[in-house]
Amino acid sequence: MERTHEDVVAAQFGPRAKAYVESTVHATGADLEDLEALVRAKSPRRALDLGAGGGHVSYLLAQHAAAVTSVDLSADMLGAIAATATTRGLANIDTVQAAAEHLPFEDGRFDFLACRYSAHHWRDFEGGLRQARRVLQHGRPAVFIDACSPGPALFDTHVQAVELLRDPSHVRDYSPSEWAAALGRTGFALNSVRTWQLRMDFPVWIARMSTPAGNARAIRVLQEAASAETKAHFAIEPDGSFMLDVLMIEAAAA
Repeated sequence: MERTHEDVVAAQFGPRAKAYVESTVHATGADLEDLEALVRAKSPRRALDLGAGGGHVSYLLAQHAAAVTSVDLSADMLGAIAATATTRGLANIDTVQAAAEHLPFEDGRFDFLACRYSAHHWRDFEGGLRQARRVLQHGRPAVFIDACSPGPALFDTHVQAVELLRDPSHVRDYSPSEWAAALGRTGFALNSVRTWQLRMDFPVWIARMSTPAGNARAIRVLQEAASAETKAHFAIEPDGSFMLDVLMIEAAAA
């Protein structure tokens, strides 16, 4: 039977729920510290973790929000979040299975929204952003954190290719300018954008997604055949480890 994109995403991440809960890359980072400072200052009543994955944003939000809703396509991911929340004594997290483009909430339900490492999987990027805006109260903050395209076509083609070979549910890493334009079109006011690079340990990066051996070899072939400029930008190492561009955007519902 043919699978939808949402089926592909769920199939990729469901069996790997435990790996993402335990992933050091996803569980730590200066971006989480910055996000915590923002949510602590706002003390929201209802916070939304959109595309919750391993739940690391949900656990953080739960320390400062009265209630947190974790949304994800994968029932297995949501089960792992619920179990981890119970273990950590976080009774204010509930889980909802849904696609970002079809959120089952009334307009303006939430007063804080966070979305981390999710948007590059969405079938309809702007559709997901429109839904995020719809369920967020006017003037309230939204924080988006994701892998991003560096921008120039030479580097963009490389990163999209290796991402897709690693994970067939990958759609696109959007550039900062693409993010800014899309947010403007979907009802958000952009407050700040910052970018940095995050080292991906190749063996760990591949193992976390259970990438087939043939695909992993294809990634290495692309890396070895890359131009000097591409190798330098991504700081590609002999074992395939590399630097991935990442962004953090602070916005508000306009």
